[in-house]
Amino acid sequence: MGFHKYLKKAWKAQGVLQRNKMVQFRKEPVSLRLDKPTRIDRARSLGYKAKQGVFVVRQKVLRGGHRRPRPKGGRRPKRFHTNKNLNMSYQTIAEQRVQKIYPNCEVLNSYEVGKDGSSYWFEVIMVDPIHPSVMADKDLNWISEKQHTRRVYRGLTSSAKKTRGLLHKGKGAEKVR
Repeated sequence: MGFHKYLKKAWKAQGVLQRNKMVQFRKEPVSLRLDKPTRIDRARSLGYKAKQGVFVVRQKVLRGGHRRPRPKGGRRPKRFHTNKNLNMSYQTIAEQRVQKIYPNCEVLNSYEVGKDGSSYWFEVIMVDPIHPSVMADKDLNWISEKQHTRRVYRGLTSSAKKTRGLLHKGKGAEKVR
């Protein structure tokens, strides 16, 4: 097994250490830019590189129903639509919130680092598309092109594609006979 495989195995077997991490996460701000990823194996597999222009943000998302906010203006009850669920996963919501904080960067990918009874924590990999070291990198320079702006709002990150049923062939709309 390679080094990252051992890290993955160690992450799964944490238990008590994981609970201590959740206590630490709860004390930190909702959005926190990190020096290095908590799960380096997962980050590397999703495209993270330790270079300028690429960084990680830990984002907290509250668990519970995705209810729409109550409308401020007057409506008849039929038009309130507060109980309709949003068709987004917690991970996609976390990515969009980080994108709102860093509007000059793009979301590359994200992964879960923990959850407790009330919250999820995701680490979102962000890329600065106009940074010279990103533009020079053959693996990351595709994100500098114009058609890749605001990927997260258009449902083009892997978590949004998974929610929309586009990640795997055969999963999606069934054939009409």
